[in-house]
Amino acid sequence: MKKLLVVLLLVLTLATFAKPLKVALLVNGNLGDKSFFDSAARGVYMARDMLGVQIRIVEAGYNPANWRPYLEDLSDQDFDIIIVGTWQMVEILEEIAPRYPKKRYIIFDTSVDYSKKGLNNVYSILYKQNEGSFLVGALAALITTSGMPKTNPEPIIGFLGGMDIPVINDFLVGYIEGARYINPNIKVLISYVGSFNDPAKGKELSLAMYRQGADIIFNVAGNTGIGLLEAAKEADRWAIGVDSDQALIYEDTDIEIAKRIVTSMMKNVDLSLFRAIKLHLEGRLIYGQAEALGILEGGVGVADNKYYREIVPEEFRNKIKEIEEKILKGEIKVSSAYGMSPDELNKLRMSVRP
Repeated sequence: MKKLLVVLLLVLTLATFAKPLKVALLVNGNLGDKSFFDSAARGVYMARDMLGVQIRIVEAGYNPANWRPYLEDLSDQDFDIIIVGTWQMVEILEEIAPRYPKKRYIIFDTSVDYSKKGLNNVYSILYKQNEGSFLVGALAALITTSGMPKTNPEPIIGFLGGMDIPVINDFLVGYIEGARYINPNIKVLISYVGSFNDPAKGKELSLAMYRQGADIIFNVAGNTGIGLLEAAKEADRWAIGVDSDQALIYEDTDIEIAKRIVTSMMKNVDLSLFRAIKLHLEGRLIYGQAEALGILEGGVGVADNKYYREIVPEEFRNKIKEIEEKILKGEIKVSSAYGMSPDELNKLRMSVRP
């Protein structure tokens, strides 16, 4: 009995003095984008509140010259896990992670090149944004010729991309295929801003697409996409949000914008980061690999909020559920921009040009 008490006291003492997991999120931009970075921050806050980890969130701003020093500084501190995201951080992480083999790194929405040495301490999270975009592409095609308020008879929809890069084009490929699943003759206006932090330009290009006949536009432009949402309000047309549930975010600050966001293509960064941290605590997160999360894994989907239910007819919502089930069962295979040649991608874009 005495030995048992000693063991129990030892366990309790160790538990008392056990260090909590320390997690840092480095944002290569700023919070408040009502999209990607805000979603990442929510995931870290969830881990703090539900898993008891200690967190720090660092906003490095949009100047790329600042990102490497910030990551080096965090790596020199006593954080157990350092989280970064987006393709813009890949090269920097590939350089720094091998110098800190005892640290663990998570990068989301992209992957490092594991053929390079010293990256066994990096876990990469990818999202099958092409699958989620297929759903909202189908929805856009249903809406555009539905006779709903704020629509016109022309089968024209729009797409606003932050930059002409593979991850953004992966959204585009799914969006086009989903729209064509509903209407093979659909036309898609496509604009790339060239920046994820230029709302004014995003608004300008979005208003131009609305004037050219698009009555619904998909926002895949980060902070730039705020301009699209403002354009939807000004033009009294529809928009589709991205990454986070943008209608719910706006309802407290600008209800007129919220009312024009029919849904958002959810890339569940928050849930994926929470999942990764939880798996790490359980000793089940495998570093040195990339993992792609799609509809099956809950990595992507559509925002089923009150605006979606009020704006979108039940018939259309049921159709989206039906399509989702077909993707889950493998009856619908969604193509990806990854692996597409430039010629193949250009051919697809030209095929839907009005």
